[in-house]
Amino acid sequence: MKIAFLLSLHFTLLVSIHCYGGNGYDPLETALNAQRAKRSVTGHATTKAEYSYSPVYVGQQHGLKDADKISAFPGQPSGTDFDQYSGYVTVEPNHGRALFYYFAESPANSSTNPLVLWLNGGPGCSSFGNGAMMELGPFRVNPDFTTLSHNKYAWNNIANVLFLESPAGVGFSYSNTSSDYKTGDEQTAKDSYTFLVNWLERFPEYKTRDFYITGESYAGHYVPQLAQLILRNNKFTNQTVINLKGIALGNALVDEETENTGMYDYFWTHAIISDEIHKGIVSNCNFSEAGTITEACLDYQLQAIAARSNIYSYDIYAPLCSPFSNSTPSISGFDPCTENYILLYLNTPEVQQSLHAKPLIWESCNKNMPKNWTDMPFTVLPVIQELMGSGISVWIYSGDTDGRVPVTTSRYSINKLQTSVKTPWYPWMYEGEVGGYVVGYENLTFVTIRGAGHFVPSYQPARGLALFSSFLEGKLP
Repeated sequence: MKIAFLLSLHFTLLVSIHCYGGNGYDPLETALNAQRAKRSVTGHATTKAEYSYSPVYVGQQHGLKDADKISAFPGQPSGTDFDQYSGYVTVEPNHGRALFYYFAESPANSSTNPLVLWLNGGPGCSSFGNGAMMELGPFRVNPDFTTLSHNKYAWNNIANVLFLESPAGVGFSYSNTSSDYKTGDEQTAKDSYTFLVNWLERFPEYKTRDFYITGESYAGHYVPQLAQLILRNNKFTNQTVINLKGIALGNALVDEETENTGMYDYFWTHAIISDEIHKGIVSNCNFSEAGTITEACLDYQLQAIAARSNIYSYDIYAPLCSPFSNSTPSISGFDPCTENYILLYLNTPEVQQSLHAKPLIWESCNKNMPKNWTDMPFTVLPVIQELMGSGISVWIYSGDTDGRVPVTTSRYSINKLQTSVKTPWYPWMYEGEVGGYVVGYENLTFVTIRGAGHFVPSYQPARGLALFSSFLEGKLP
């Protein structure tokens, strides 16, 4: 009976899967296209509301920590030696809006190690399924999609890591008010802040702990916006003061102009598009906020997509997953079918029960969310500049085989910040090999990870952990 259920689920979910870059679905491109269409109608970008502090909802948290403790995941390997928790934090009781989290404490020194929040992007993609289960969490789902194996390079080895599914409608997070699923940057930051204030009431031992925010892709918006809100609210609130020490952004969208120019330049320099297509884009496209996308520009962009053909943009050298053949590991050893294993595992009723999750059809990404995104600033570079001047640590890192938000995009974005170099570009080493390259700027660190795609801890887990360790230590790798 169980086997028949799993086979039926396997077929249903593989037909409808919506993951990062899978089956032609690109949440980032969907969101950017929707915002471009909006600007072409209104003639300008969405403006961000002026900041004003107001107290946030704080619910009764007594006893909820114990209720959230996970006894064990189905198929969990023996020798698991850390505490883990998952459940919901209500952020808007009148709407019934609740965000799902998964928390993995460190096996050693959990009482002194820092607290780190991880956010995946999309917008609309799951920090638990993608971040924890595919990238930096303590477990990986095996090809049988019923058992787990240890990830020896998990980030909770050196920090207590909190994964948040945000906003409502992503992963296991939900709202009882359907209009809440039409949301944007500003509400996402507010809800994430409300989540943190309430979560720290549930786990009060972390209230004064050093706190860091990390994330990738569209979290290039989420992370700096949340950090900015925390620092501003810390000055005014009589609620919990959050001890924010730093942020790290991986292969992150922070500026729409450099995202486009950097992506097409990367395609050209990596032999994905022709000289003619690249020249056509450079000559005909104005990707600035005030620029208009002409018919000629659009035509060359479509030519670029056709020329790119059937490769996985998020890791240009990776093999594709086929459900009809044995998967071939990528150069880095990552199984390209991993997202399918996660999808099937997280949609098993026993797994959802172990997570204290509301029973639902879990998806890697909510395909409707990017189309309905209400506010998305063209650039968050001014927010990053504000954070650079605040005294917290600001790192940007980039896997160098990502074609979606490539290393060129990150470098062009940093150039716009016009910050001076303190430590010139140099190779950093890991186990006798070049792990990547690093440059230290005034109030900013930029690091590349050699051989990693968009999801750095998936493709280069050892180098990713070395990078993370350096970030927490505040030292260049």
